[in-house]
Amino acid sequence: MGTVPQDELYMRATAEFGPALARLARAYEADASQRLDLLQDIHFALWRSFSSFAGQCSLRTWVYRVAHNVGISRRRKRSDLINLEELAEMSAEDSPEETVHASRALSRLQDLIRRLRPPDDQVMLLYLEDTDAASIGDITGLSARAVATRIHRIKQLLSLHFRQGESP
Repeated sequence: MGTVPQDELYMRATAEFGPALARLARAYEADASQRLDLLQDIHFALWRSFSSFAGQCSLRTWVYRVAHNVGISRRRKRSDLINLEELAEMSAEDSPEETVHASRALSRLQDLIRRLRPPDDQVMLLYLEDTDAASIGDITGLSARAVATRIHRIKQLLSLHFRQGESP
């Protein structure tokens, strides 16, 4: 990236990725005040990070990497997260009528993803942002193949979980 000033990089990144950062914060935090705190932490970390950004990856990859690292750091302090095996064993909590409504389904999906441990939550959030497996690998440190495998497995488990909530 050369000598592009830190403030200029930050402004460019927030202009381009601001809505995605807000969605990411919403996916990581259900509580509105916690979500705002997280978003503020993300923006601060992003601004600070641009002092060392040397263009070693795309701006998008850098922004997502920083944002997810902040989100993961906060989540690691929580004790109520589950792994994929626990998700597979969970029973559906909502009535079939609620799952039919699209906004409720999205809310359930976000809740389930929010409960996953890193890096499973990161992988799915990036996947839902239409990020390809190679880019997700760059952001999370996983191989593209490992990312693809995780996405496939998590999608199957989420699908199973949603089917359990439907009426026969």
